[in-house]
Amino acid sequence: MSTVTQTSLRPVWDEEPSLPGKIGKALALTLVTLAVLFPLYIVVLTSISSAEAINEAGGLVIVPNGFSFDAYAEVLGGGVVLKALMVSIGITVVGTALSLSVTAMAAYGLSRPGSLLHRPLLFAVLITFLFGPGIIPSYIMVYSLGLLDSYASLILPAAISAFNLVVLRAFFMAIPGEVIESARIEGASDFQIFRKIVLPLSKAALAVIGLFYAVAYWNAFFNALLYLNDSSRWPLQLVLRTYILQGQPMQTASGVMDASGLGLAAVPVTSVRMAVLVLAMIPVVLIYPFIQRHFIKGVIIGAVKG
Repeated sequence: MSTVTQTSLRPVWDEEPSLPGKIGKALALTLVTLAVLFPLYIVVLTSISSAEAINEAGGLVIVPNGFSFDAYAEVLGGGVVLKALMVSIGITVVGTALSLSVTAMAAYGLSRPGSLLHRPLLFAVLITFLFGPGIIPSYIMVYSLGLLDSYASLILPAAISAFNLVVLRAFFMAIPGEVIESARIEGASDFQIFRKIVLPLSKAALAVIGLFYAVAYWNAFFNALLYLNDSSRWPLQLVLRTYILQGQPMQTASGVMDASGLGLAAVPVTSVRMAVLVLAMIPVVLIYPFIQRHFIKGVIIGAVKG
């Protein structure tokens, strides 16, 4: 009797879904998955299709008809795309390491009540949610610091995200104060507590924040467009925008490839463009499965508590 009463008092969203509900959810998830994967399928298939298959399809290939990896050999063999890929990898690795380190230290300092200038600094961080610096003031600041045409202009202006800092601060505040106080009684300094206790307990949050920073650095192109005048320093996303989306001539391993024909190696331009798109997607696709198990825990705990 009590079991029936407890079951009847459960909220609607906590009840066992009906068979039509299960079928509807499965159908909706299937349609959403197909809508996401089908364009990716076309991009990947076109990038590995032969010239004959692309000519027969009149552009993007949907049905496989001969495979060729000449487009990847053309892109990775040299030229502007390969250099831009190396630049993007370097900026992402260095920028993510710097941003994660600085954000973690700032978040830990702001999570400790009574720390130096706690409230003014926290207010300065929170006010950035309402007021952004703007393009012109940001450019003037970068110019005044002598960072134009340097990779530092792609990293330092975006070194700290206020959102990531607030989420990580909330996660640090959820760590029991007794743990930190006991370590302080044992004679540990603040840096030792941060390095040996706080960071190991925050691996889930750090993994998620690191993913946020890595994806932001990898996908960013506007700062490069604004601050880099030397095209040889362009990251992959700016090359993707300039040569792929705008259709300007692109230098590859075998020479200059324009939008109207074939390169010197007789590789279709469409295939080369899709290969560049695939290379731009690969890092995020490879990293996300390793971070996914920490994603919900890291974001939800940091967002709810504090």
